[in-house]
Amino acid sequence: MTSAVPPLDAARTDRAAASGRAAASGRAAAERGAAAPAVPRPRWELPALAALLAATAALLLWNLGASGYANSFYSAAAQAGSESWKAFFFGSSDAGNSITVDKPPAALWPMALSVRLFGLGSWQLLVPQALMGVATTAVLYAAVRRHFGPAAALLSGTVFALTPVAALMFRFNNPDALLALLLTATVYCVLRALDGARTGWLVAAGAVVGLAFLTKTLQAFVILPPLALLYAVCAPTRLRRRLGQLLAAGAAMAAAGGWWVAVVELWPASSRPYIGGSQTNSFLELTFGYNGLGRINGNETGSVGGGGRPGGGGGWGETGIDRLFSANVGGQASWLLPAALAMLAAGLVITWRAGRPVASVESAARAAFLAWGGPLLLTAAVFSYMQGIFHEYYTVALAPFTAALVGMGVALLWEERGSTAAAAALSGTLALTAWWSWVLLGRSPDFLPWLRWTVLAAGLAAAAGLLAGARPGRRFTQGAAALGLVAALAGPFAYCLATVASPHTGSIPTAGPVVAGAGPGGRRVFEGAGLPPGAGPQGAPVQERPGGLPGRDGRPANGRMLPGGQDGAPAGPGGPASGTGGPRGGGAGGPGGLLNGTKPSGEAVAALRAGADAYTWAAAVVGAQNAAGYQLASGEAVMPVGGFNGSDPSPTLEQFREYVRSGRIHYFIGGGAAPAAGEGAGMRRGGGPGGATSSAITEWVEANFTAKTVGGAVFHDLTDPLGAASGAS
Repeated sequence: MTSAVPPLDAARTDRAAASGRAAASGRAAAERGAAAPAVPRPRWELPALAALLAATAALLLWNLGASGYANSFYSAAAQAGSESWKAFFFGSSDAGNSITVDKPPAALWPMALSVRLFGLGSWQLLVPQALMGVATTAVLYAAVRRHFGPAAALLSGTVFALTPVAALMFRFNNPDALLALLLTATVYCVLRALDGARTGWLVAAGAVVGLAFLTKTLQAFVILPPLALLYAVCAPTRLRRRLGQLLAAGAAMAAAGGWWVAVVELWPASSRPYIGGSQTNSFLELTFGYNGLGRINGNETGSVGGGGRPGGGGGWGETGIDRLFSANVGGQASWLLPAALAMLAAGLVITWRAGRPVASVESAARAAFLAWGGPLLLTAAVFSYMQGIFHEYYTVALAPFTAALVGMGVALLWEERGSTAAAAALSGTLALTAWWSWVLLGRSPDFLPWLRWTVLAAGLAAAAGLLAGARPGRRFTQGAAALGLVAALAGPFAYCLATVASPHTGSIPTAGPVVAGAGPGGRRVFEGAGLPPGAGPQGAPVQERPGGLPGRDGRPANGRMLPGGQDGAPAGPGGPASGTGGPRGGGAGGPGGLLNGTKPSGEAVAALRAGADAYTWAAAVVGAQNAAGYQLASGEAVMPVGGFNGSDPSPTLEQFREYVRSGRIHYFIGGGAAPAAGEGAGMRRGGGPGGATSSAITEWVEANFTAKTVGGAVFHDLTDPLGAASGAS
C-alpha cells in the first residue's frame, strides 16, 4: 500500500492554489457560511485512492474466516438478534431475552442484520467489521485531503490501515471497530463545520457522537471536550452563534443516543431482558458504573478484573504516562505515536501565526491539527491513567488520530523543508520513529530478527538524507523520503501480516506476534474480584501465561492459539469441532471459561437440539461465554446465568425456579465430569456481589436434579427431579 503514496510535492501546489482562493474569499465569506475551497484533483489521485481502499479491503478480508466466531459473546448476541427483533433491539445474549450484553446494541445491529440476511457464519459476522475499516480509511482520507491535499491524505490512510491494532479490530467483532469509524466521522464533521461555521455539519457531528454512545457508552464522549472547545474558539462566526450551534449539536447528540436509553428505562423491567453488566437492572447504572466511572477509578461492581489501587495499577496493570508504550501495549498502536506527537507540535508552531477565524489555509490547517491532536492527547491520557478494565485493543481508538497527524505533519514539513528547522524536525522525527520501531521489534526477538536492524539502518540513513534538505538535489531528497517512508512503515506492516495470518478468538485479542514480558503487570486478572486468589471463574486454578493473564493449554498472551493448543481455537466455521481442554473443561463439551466460548461436542449439541422447540431455553449455564459456545453450535437459545462474568443477579433463584416449574428450561450445564453423590461440580460463582446468585442457582440445581455426563460436560435435566421431596417442583 505504500506504493500508492506519490511524492508530496503535489501537496504544496494544491495547498498554494487553495490558499489563493481562501484569501480572496476572506472573513466575510466565512461569516456567510461559505465552504472552504476544494483542492483540485490531480489525475493520479482517484487511481491511488482506489488502490489504497482495495489494498485495505484485501488486508482486512484475507484469511478472515480463520477466526471462526471470534468473540463468541458478541457472535451469540448477533445470532439472537437475527432470530428475534426484540433481542435485536435490546442486544440480548439469547433469543429468549434473558439478559443483554454489557454494552448498548449499535455494534451488534450490522452483524445481526448480516446473519439474518445471509445465515450464521464467520464471514457473515466479520465482513461488516472489515467494511467498517475500509470506510474509516475513506473518511480519514476525505478529512485530511480537505486542507492538506491528496498526498497527505493517502499517507494518513496508509498509516491507519497499517496500524496493527486496526488490522486486528476491523477483523474482529468487538464494538471498537464501529466506535473507531464513528470517532473518525465525528472529527470529519467538525472540520466541515469549521469551514464556514456551518450548523448542519456540527449537528451531524453531534448525531454521530450519539450513535457512538450507543456503541460503547461514555468512551464516545472522551473526544468531546477538545472538539467543543475548538469550535467555540475557532469557528468563523459570532460567539453567540457559535454557542447556539454547540447547543444544537448537543441536542442532536442527546436525541441520537438518548432515544434508545429512554425506551429501555421506560420499558417495564418484567417484559424486557435484564441489563447485563449492571447490578440493579439499569442501563444508567451500567453507563456510569461498570462501563463509565468504574473504568476510570477501578471501582467496577460486578467486574472480575478491575481494582485500581491508590497510586496507580491494579488488576489491569500499572498506570502512567508510559503505559501506551509498555511491552504488551506498545506494538498495538504506538509505532508512529511519537511521530504523531512531534508532528502535532511542529504543525502548531508553523500555523500559530494564523488568526482565530478559519478564513485561510494556515488557520484551517491549525484547526485541523487541533481537531485531531486534542482527541489524541485526551484519549491517550485516559488510557494511560484509567485504573479499571483496560485491554490492549482499546488503542484502536488512537489509530485515526495518529494517522491523520502523521500525514498532515509530514506534508507541512515537506513544504517547509528548505528551512533548516523544518528539515531538522522531519529528519529527527524519522530517526525517532526508526529507533522506536527497533525497540518494538526487539520485544519479539524470534519474529523476523533481521527486520529491526534493517529498519534502524534505513531509517537513520533516510533521516540523514532529509537533514541535508534540498541542497543535494530534489531527486536525492525524494529518494531519502521514500526510503524513510518504507522504514517507518515496515515494522507495523510486518505486525499486520502476522495479525491477519493468525486466528483470533476470545475476549482479549491482541495484534502481532507474541511479545516477551507482555501482560498487565504480571498479575492475575481474577485476584481481588470476588474469587479466591489463583482461582478462575469456574473454581479452577488459573495458570500464569507469559502475559500474566489466565490461559490454558499453551494459549499465548496475545489471545491467539499456539500450534497444538485448544483453548482459544475458533469455535465455528473455520475452527476445530473438538472442545477445550483445561482443568474444568473435561474435554469436548466442557465450559470455555470467562474469556473464551465453549467448544461443545457433537453429543452435547444433539442433546440440546432434542426437543428444543418445547422450551424457551434449551439450557442454562453460568457465564455468557460458556452459554455462547453452546448457543452458536446448536442454534438454540441458551441462558447465560449471571451474564458475562457470572456476577449479575440475573436471573434470581426464585425466577430460575419459576422458569423450571413452568418448563421453560431443559438443561442446566455444569462443568467437568458428573459429580459423585453429594458432590458439587458446577461453576460456583463469578466475581462481584451478584455472583452469589449464580452460586445459589448452581447449588440448587445440583441438589435437586439428575446429572449425566454428555460429551465431557455435566447436563442436569431440569425435567427430571431427584425426588418429590426435593422441592424442585
